[in-house]
Formats: sequence, C-alpha cells, structure tokens
Amino acid sequence: MSAASCAVQRTERTRGRAAALAGAAVAAALLLSACGSGGKSGGSGDTGFVTGSDGIATVDKGSRAQAPELSGRTIDGKQLDVADYKGKIVVLNVWGSWCGPCRLEAKNFVTVSEDLKDQGVQFVGINTRDTSTTPAIAFEKAHGVEYPSLYDPTGKLMLRFEKGTLNPQTIPSTLVLDRDGKVASRSLSALSEDNLRKMLKPILAEK
Repeated sequence: MSAASCAVQRTERTRGRAAALAGAAVAAALLLSACGSGGKSGGSGDTGFVTGSDGIATVDKGSRAQAPELSGRTIDGKQLDVADYKGKIVVLNVWGSWCGPCRLEAKNFVTVSEDLKDQGVQFVGINTRDTSTTPAIAFEKAHGVEYPSLYDPTGKLMLRFEKGTLNPQTIPSTLVLDRDGKVASRSLSALSEDNLRKMLKPILAEK
C-alpha cells in the first residue's frame, strides 16, 4: 500500500472518530436538557421520603426537613420570599415553558390553586432553564397561571434543598411545604388534578 493510501485511510479513520464523538456529545446534551417524564429518584440522601404506587412521596411529620431560603425575582420582575407564606401550605412547582408535561399539568395547578386559595394554600412556581422571562410569561398567560413564579434559569434554587429532595434533571417536579415551612411531600412527574388534590389532602387535615 502506498504512503498516500495510508494517509487517506488515517484521515478517514480520524474523521469517523470525530463524528462519533460529536454525535455522543450531542446525545448527551439532549439527554441533559430533556424534559423529565416521571423519575422516581431525587438523588442520594436520606430525606425520609416514602414513595407510594402513585409516585407521590411523603414524609412523616416528625421527620420533615425545613425548606431552604427561597427568594428572588419573579418572572414578572417582582421580589418574592417564600418565607412570607409561613403559616400557609405552599405548593412549589418546578416548570419550564419548553417542557411538554409542564404544559399538560398547568391547567390542573390553576384549577386546584383557585379552589384552595381560601383554605390557606399558596402556589408558587419555580421557572427553570428558560433563557429569558419572555417565554415563561407567555406560558403563564396561555395557561391562565396567576400565582407567582420565581425565575431560576440555572437551577440554583433547586440545589438549595437537602440532597436527595429534588433532581435538577427531572422537570416538572412538585413539593408541598407544610404550615411550618417543612417539606411534606413530593412528586417527580407531572400531576393529574386528582393526584395533586391527593397530595394536598393529608397536609390540609393537619393541625
């Protein structure tokens, strides 16, 4: 085989490896940016969650962890501190305008938030991975969402929770904080209206 032929083969092999590596990198990037569709794990960490067959995980009242400080700018430019809602049950819904399951569950959150607002239940969104607030605002307008949403494009607020509470790659996710500001239940998948009500019912019954 001539030196020229060897050189051509080496070039083709190099190009093939480069293409394969590029393809793997794209696949990995898509996996990381994909909208979660119902993972059950929030990562390692002993957070006391017991997960039922419906995917809703609960924590006994005496074993609940205090939620971290959650404050900042909302998608419409206002300041919000979740601690101001202490004494109320707070539903935290992590969502993104790019997320299909988030669009599917939005109407359920709107309905339940309206039904329970006079029973001391406050809904708060945490918008993540939207590179600007424009699509997030359009999402809320399209789905009739009137409760506030903190703007958290890089997921910093999610990382404040105790390890194992949330999985930053699983969107949508929902946490319910009890009246003392402690994490009482969790879902790492989109919620039907029935399951959202089921998630809240035992916490509403607590005194």
